[in-house]
Amino acid sequence: MAAIALAVLIFFMSGEIGLFTSKISLLAYFDNTEGVKVGAPVALQGVTIGNVKEVRVVPGRQLDPVQITMRVNTKYQFLLRKDTIATIETAGVLGESFLDLDSKRAKGPVVNDGDVLVSANAPGLQDVVRAGQGTLSNLDVLVQRLDRIVQQVETGPGTLHGIISDPTLLNRANAILGQIQTLVNDVNGGKGTIGELLKDNTLAKKINASLDKINAMIDDINAGKGNAGLFLKDRALYDNANQMVAKGNKLLDDINNGKGTIGKLAKDEVFARKLDDTIDQLSKIAAKLNDTSKPGSLGLLIQNPSVYNNTDQLLIETRNLMTAIRENPKKYLTIHFRIF
Repeated sequence: MAAIALAVLIFFMSGEIGLFTSKISLLAYFDNTEGVKVGAPVALQGVTIGNVKEVRVVPGRQLDPVQITMRVNTKYQFLLRKDTIATIETAGVLGESFLDLDSKRAKGPVVNDGDVLVSANAPGLQDVVRAGQGTLSNLDVLVQRLDRIVQQVETGPGTLHGIISDPTLLNRANAILGQIQTLVNDVNGGKGTIGELLKDNTLAKKINASLDKINAMIDDINAGKGNAGLFLKDRALYDNANQMVAKGNKLLDDINNGKGTIGKLAKDEVFARKLDDTIDQLSKIAAKLNDTSKPGSLGLLIQNPSVYNNTDQLLIETRNLMTAIRENPKKYLTIHFRIF
């Protein structure tokens, strides 16, 4: 009786399946048991719903010869589908192996007693170790390279060795830091342009005054004061400017269309040739007037100084005569009549 009671207690303590509960059997095939033993728990999404009943090798199956028979409680049967995936998992790194059932993506019908579930092999501890061997090898190579780099830095030569071992660079860095500290002290003390900018309120007042003037200017413009304000606010000034622009555009259109003198000059080739001929004739006349070898009347008048002097003298005598006639007209305008 004591042995029977102890067996019952062990059974209840080792699993969550009651002795007299209703169960169904499900099968799954694997290429390796990965340490699964009879009595190992069967979990659904992490909840234990049964135990492994039998583990055996089935002759004739090459890819997945290991058959695992599991017994699950029928109250979880509605959660299990024919396409539920069975995977061998390990509780922790060195824990015991168990069967884990995944029905999250299963859409098939509900399983019945004796159905075979879809199996998937999870990577075992050996696979993880084998996969990690390459990483460990690469890590070992990396450590060796780092060791060589550190050795070169310690023994030199190189820039890093000079930075670490040469006190000159440290002294220069300390000197630069000292200069920076001096500069910061001068700025805090109000010395220099930056110091005055930070410490002197005069510059801030000037900036505020300038901003006030700019704000006043903007207010005047918004109020319609001044030329800019009138241009922005006065409708008549805007209309006049608009009319001026329109007239300018019309003038340009007339010129482009060949209207008016400027338009003919720009577009009429005949008029342009006539104007060019006229300019050529004037150039020829000016050349003849300047020609001293064969001067004409106008040329002599322009070039001969004696003609200019005689003409000037004649004008002076004529002006004197007119003055004398005004002063004594009887002397020059007396008429004598004689009869026989």
